[in-house]
Amino acid sequence: MRDLAFIFSIALAAALAVGLAGALLLRRLRRTSITVHLYVLLAVTVLAVVGGVAVVAEAMFLSPHDLEVVLITVAAAAVVSLAVGGHFGRRLAAAAVWTAQARERERRLEKGRRDLVAWVSHDLRTPLAGLRAMAEALEDGVVHDPETVGEYHRRIRTETDRMTRLVDDLFELSRINAGALRLSLTAVPLGEVVSDALASTAPLAAARRIRLVAAESGWPTVVASEPELARVVGNLLLNAVRYTPEDGTVRVEAGRERDAAWLAVADTCGGIPPADLPRLFDVAFRGEPARTPGPGVGAGGGASGGLGLAIVHGLVEAHGGHVDVQNTAEGCRFVVRLSAA
Repeated sequence: MRDLAFIFSIALAAALAVGLAGALLLRRLRRTSITVHLYVLLAVTVLAVVGGVAVVAEAMFLSPHDLEVVLITVAAAAVVSLAVGGHFGRRLAAAAVWTAQARERERRLEKGRRDLVAWVSHDLRTPLAGLRAMAEALEDGVVHDPETVGEYHRRIRTETDRMTRLVDDLFELSRINAGALRLSLTAVPLGEVVSDALASTAPLAAARRIRLVAAESGWPTVVASEPELARVVGNLLLNAVRYTPEDGTVRVEAGRERDAAWLAVADTCGGIPPADLPRLFDVAFRGEPARTPGPGVGAGGGASGGLGLAIVHGLVEAHGGHVDVQNTAEGCRFVVRLSAA
């Protein structure tokens, strides 16, 4: 019994020494990845067993040949244990990281959904309240003169169009997120799409004394679905006009690089806070008050509920392209890259 206690004590001492060294190593590596931690834990476990067996074998005064056989046997088991444990440990670490990332992504999506509901509710409540007030005034005969009645009718139509655009944006975004968007790709002259978008944006730009500048030639042809591409260009132009101060400039240009074509929309909004740049294409993100359109802009430009740039990002990604934004000396510049025809 005394011999067994002695064997247990020396094996325990060897294992504790290995375990203490492993704990100190893990403390120094506490900022590393979970994969490194798993490898260290696995190595400590195997080395603790190997150390205990080696110390006990030495203490038992085995012959050199027998000691060598024991050590070789333990080493073979250690190699197999490390190989199998390392393989499955790496898979477990990857699964843990993926689970954490999925959980974080789900939290971001849930927050985006809540923000979207809040923004859309706000953007719908305002025009609905105005429509109700004007409809009641017309119904009760509060207004009689033709000029005021005509103004009320015009404002009702404007607010109805505004809500229609918002509902269209929601429908488009739902198609993108659900993967139900089906593109009919053809060779689309980018110049024609930009020309139509400029014509649609011109009234709002003129009302705010904003200059729209575009090249007269040199527009490439891209592989795209024309309705969705028109929406991308229109949303970018509308976003630029809405956030550019009066007497500013919105410039549209394009070019071709090997097999890719690019379209750039630059404004003079004064720039975007660097912290907001990575979130600019998130659903319902509008940034700081400095990036929120002032009074009167929403009525002419249409409320987007923070959906315009999210739709741009989704449509460009659906085309296999890429869109990014960067600050310039006077404002910001959005660049869309698509496959050239």
